[in-house]
Amino acid sequence: MTVADVARRLPRIAALRDLCRALAMLDAILSPEWESRYHSFDAAWGEGEELASMRNGSGDEYAILFSAHGACIRGLDHEAPMSPYANDGEPWPGVVDAVPEVFRHFVEEPAFTDEEGVPVVTAFLWRGSGDERWQHGEVAFPSGYDDPDGAGHLFRLLVDPSPVAFQRFAEDYYEVPVDLARVSEVYALRPLDQELVSALNADITVAELERDIREIGYPRLR
Repeated sequence: MTVADVARRLPRIAALRDLCRALAMLDAILSPEWESRYHSFDAAWGEGEELASMRNGSGDEYAILFSAHGACIRGLDHEAPMSPYANDGEPWPGVVDAVPEVFRHFVEEPAFTDEEGVPVVTAFLWRGSGDERWQHGEVAFPSGYDDPDGAGHLFRLLVDPSPVAFQRFAEDYYEVPVDLARVSEVYALRPLDQELVSALNADITVAELERDIREIGYPRLR
């Protein structure tokens, strides 16, 4: 799988945003310590901008910007053959060359560049608010690799937006049983109550999650 395959399978922007908030909320429940989480979401990342992110603790990550202009996605597989670390310290040709101007600041965001200001990226997608599909640059992918830009494993929970996909991931990553019915409720953005939270993690309360709920912009009980 490459970024081209991901572009055909990603949900629409609104659905992707909801999915990212659900992933972040589930990780907040399962992993109270922020440093150990896989997914996060910042509903106030910048003026009129929200940021979803993933980091696997081994150097691979993605970040998704949501704004009035649409959304763009930056992914890094640090060991991929298309990594800047394997390409003379430069992004692979075509990956970010055609990114529209409204998203260009995200390519150049200091948090996602090296000390010389070079974008650290292996896959990049974008979709304007009026676009009919996700787009990506014209890239000549290196031959002989199943996942040359890392898109296959970086975005696997985004292209398979099913609760069972998260359950499989979480049981492997956190090494605990994960209640599929409760995951489904969070995927549906059901406001949290203590019964739901306790079914996923008996050691945390809704009150203790208040900061995360606010940061993620997750729905609250009325």
